[in-house]
Amino acid sequence: MHARDMISAHPDVKGSVSEPLIGCIEACYDCAQTCISCADACMAEQSVAELRQCIRLDLDCADICAMTGALASRRSGANPEILRGAIALCAVACRLCADECEKHAAHHEHCRICAEECRACEQACVTAVRTVH
Repeated sequence: MHARDMISAHPDVKGSVSEPLIGCIEACYDCAQTCISCADACMAEQSVAELRQCIRLDLDCADICAMTGALASRRSGANPEILRGAIALCAVACRLCADECEKHAAHHEHCRICAEECRACEQACVTAVRTVH
């Protein structure tokens, strides 16, 4: 992803970027894609009824990650209270999704991968939220 290049080129940023926020943006978009893919793979499984909560959390997490990545990418003006709230919400969504996917990881590789990606995004959010002023 070119988040660093794009944000650095923004006229209001003038080259000064927050590395934790860049990491959060990239992790959010990666996690959103992974969660969408995991939900789709869950729907293709024979045991789809048993994966209903996993699918729901995958889709919720994907939406929240995409929203957070978009909010964090906007540099014209600022609304730190909303951005901090979105990043904190994203960390919670990622934690809950990872917890659920881990329940199925032994039987479904896509759930194992998704849980790992969610944990990485959760950590990136926890790190980034401290830097938003």
